[in-house]
Amino acid sequence: MINKAMIMAAGVGSRLDPLTKNVPKPLIPIANKPLMDFIMEKLEECGIKEVIANTYCLAEQIQKRYTENNPTNIKFSYIQEETLSGTAGGVKKCEFFFKDEENFLVMSGDGLTDINFDELFESHESSGAVATMALTYVPHSKTCNFGVVVVDGDGFVSEFQEKPPVEEAKSNLINTGIYVFRSDIFKLIPQGCFYDFAKNVFPSMLEKNIPINTYVIDGYWSDIGTISQYRQSSIDILNSHVNIGVSVEDEHLIGDGSVLGDDVKLLGGNIIGRGCKVGKNVTLNNCILWDGSVIEDDVHLKGVIVVNGVVKKGTTAVDTVLYTAVDDNKKLMSC
Repeated sequence: MINKAMIMAAGVGSRLDPLTKNVPKPLIPIANKPLMDFIMEKLEECGIKEVIANTYCLAEQIQKRYTENNPTNIKFSYIQEETLSGTAGGVKKCEFFFKDEENFLVMSGDGLTDINFDELFESHESSGAVATMALTYVPHSKTCNFGVVVVDGDGFVSEFQEKPPVEEAKSNLINTGIYVFRSDIFKLIPQGCFYDFAKNVFPSMLEKNIPINTYVIDGYWSDIGTISQYRQSSIDILNSHVNIGVSVEDEHLIGDGSVLGDDVKLLGGNIIGRGCKVGKNVTLNNCILWDGSVIEDDVHLKGVIVVNGVVKKGTTAVDTVLYTAVDDNKKLMSC
C-alpha cells in the first residue's frame, strides 16, 4: 500500500509565460480549475493520504491553496526551496517525509493524466525494482522533444535517449515524470547539490546495473509545459479525451456566474471561466477566458487566451494571449 506522494511543484514555467507571470505553473487553470487540483483529486482516488510539494516560484500561492483551500482530504505539507536543486535534488530534500515508507510516489506538478495509479503501484511492487517509471507513447515525429526510453522484453529500461533526432530515436516511449520509488532511491541521490532523475540518477542506475521497471500508461497524459500544449490539453478536455471528471455541454465549458450578452457566437470549443462578462455581438472561436475576464461589445477573438483584464470594445485578435501587465499601469498586452 502506498500512502504518501510528492508533487514536484518548483518549476518556474518560463515556457508558459505570460500565463505564469502571476500564477505558479501548477496552479494555472485548466477547465476552470487549478491544474494541481486534478492531480490531488487523482491521488485521493487511489488512496494517497499525505502529499508533500517542493515550492519555489510564487510559492505562497501553492502553499495557501492546499493548506487553506484544499479540495481533498489529503494532508498537505510543503518545503520552500531557496535555490532550485533539480528533480532528484528536490526529492532528496523531502527524504524526512518518507522516512517510514517502503514505497512512495513522485510526480510532476504540470502533468495532466488519467493514469491508473493502482496498476502502476502493482507493477512497481511486483517488479521488486528500486524505481518504476511511467511511460507513454508519442508519435515518432515528436520524439525529438522528449526523453526517449528504450525498454527490453521484460519491461525494464535498457537505454535512454535525450531528445534524439527523429531518425535516431530507438523508441517512441517517453518519460512522463511519474515515478514510484523504494526508499533505497535516497542512497543514489547526493546531498546538497543540483541533481536530476533523467540526467543523473537513472543513467547512473543503468551503469550500476540497477533495474528500472516501466509501466506504460493506458490512457491520457500531457505535459502542460508550453502555451501550445496548454491549448491542446484544453481542447482534449472539451472533446472528452481525458477522464478527469469534467462535464462538457455542447462543446463549451462555462463557469459559474458568467454572463453572456445578446448575439454572442460561440464557435469551435470555448472555456469561459467563472465570473466572466461577455458583451453584445461577441464572437469567441476556440478561446479560453480565465476567471473574471471582461469582454466588451463587438469583440471577435479566435484561438485567444484571455488571462485577465478587460478586452476593449471592437477588438479583433487571433492566436494570441491577452493579459494585463500589472507593472505597466494595468495595460492590456498581447503575446
